[in-house]
Amino acid sequence: MTKDRKDRKDRKDRKDRRDQLGQVLRFALVGGVNTGTFFGIYLLLHPWMPYFAAYTLAFLLSMVGSFFMNTYFTYRTRPTWKKFLLFPLTNITNYVIQSVGLYALVTWAGMDTRIAPLVAAVVAIPFTFLLSRKILVPGARARNGEPEQAPTSSTV
Repeated sequence: MTKDRKDRKDRKDRKDRRDQLGQVLRFALVGGVNTGTFFGIYLLLHPWMPYFAAYTLAFLLSMVGSFFMNTYFTYRTRPTWKKFLLFPLTNITNYVIQSVGLYALVTWAGMDTRIAPLVAAVVAIPFTFLLSRKILVPGARARNGEPEQAPTSSTV
């Protein structure tokens, strides 16, 4: 490999790492905004309906918001119906990993029940990030995080 070719590859690798770090940071920001949105909607709905109905509606509305924030802001790609319909898998994955983690941390590791949910949530973040990236940016691994160029199905 020539020096010029190696320099171009090194620059591309650095850019790819910066792009991926940007995605991770934007994903974290969207997660924070989404959590706040969920809680705000829950508090607004709670006086008008049973708490579990308010929780469920707030969860669903914030998931829709999360889809669009992650699509446009985190991964800078186009929303499609296919992505929209697959996106709930990220929430299911997050819930399962957090639940198993919470149980393990409390039951087996003896962690305080007030702290364990936070630790379990942090552990779930990489899995949720990778799955949401796989759903929202098909082929991202092959393209090293480059933005999607063309939609693969109709947009939402």
